[in-house]
Amino acid sequence: MKLKLSELANIAEVIGAFAVVVSLIYVGVQVNDSNSAVRSASVNDANVAVQEWYMQIGSDEQTSRLFYSALMSDEAKSNEDEFQFIMMFHGVFLAFQNSYLMAEEGTIDSELVDGLTGAILTVKDTPGMKRYWRQRRTTLHPRFVRYVDELLQKKGGTPMEIYRAPQANEANQ
Repeated sequence: MKLKLSELANIAEVIGAFAVVVSLIYVGVQVNDSNSAVRSASVNDANVAVQEWYMQIGSDEQTSRLFYSALMSDEAKSNEDEFQFIMMFHGVFLAFQNSYLMAEEGTIDSELVDGLTGAILTVKDTPGMKRYWRQRRTTLHPRFVRYVDELLQKKGGTPMEIYRAPQANEANQ
């Protein structure tokens, strides 16, 4: 059976259309995989940024003492120490802001923001946090500032044990 040229063209057109549909499905799967990879990388990057900050603060005794002392002090420290404290705090707040904004746009899971909320709530009533926020809030994204301002207005919430005065920790042991 011989097919006419027009019949062969119709068959080729159907095969071509099928190939386009298969290609679109393949591209859709690849885009979905790519989105998952980007989201995973974004969550990892957000976690690593905060983890590195905590490791830097926690692994150096002098830095830990300075940060804790400034966080808990009603009075600003010497100019150099207060500057270092504010820069350390700002570093973690930039990481928090980044995570918050990525969660807001849907790049990362919004549940990650719950960790930020907890971290901010534990220090919200400390004198150092209040000094930091007065000085640096205007340098942050307005939506993030509104988020933190709302957290700071919340009543209650007990700071984690680690932020209590050393005497209180010793009395509880």
